[in-house]
Amino acid sequence: MKVRFTGGCACGAIRYRAEGPVEFSFHCCCRKCQRAVGGGHSSAFAILHERVEVIGEIRYYTQRSDAGAVTYSGFCADCGSPIVSKTERFPERWYIHAATLDDPSTFDPSFVVFQEAAQPWDYLDPKLKRAG
Repeated sequence: MKVRFTGGCACGAIRYRAEGPVEFSFHCCCRKCQRAVGGGHSSAFAILHERVEVIGEIRYYTQRSDAGAVTYSGFCADCGSPIVSKTERFPERWYIHAATLDDPSTFDPSFVVFQEAAQPWDYLDPKLKRAG
């Protein structure tokens, strides 16, 4: 993925730009992510939050992940677009939803997590590595 990228919500109330390396990119099949994005999995990439500049207010919904960690789903209060997730386990890291990128074609997932929670109707590339 690019070293510099921009994105935002559907209505434009939230915009972000980031510089720096993406730590990793993935598809997550956990039920929390399924509910957050309204689909079979979320597609996201990890980056240190200090590398992301946000214009607008991200609202957060707090819940527990399938693994039991406290997580925060960040969304636009105006249009409801999911923007970012974060967890108490890694407070320095944000997981930005790939669909919020201005150019989502740059997203290149490396692996799949929580495959055991995947929905039978949700196709995931079988060539991608599977992680716990």
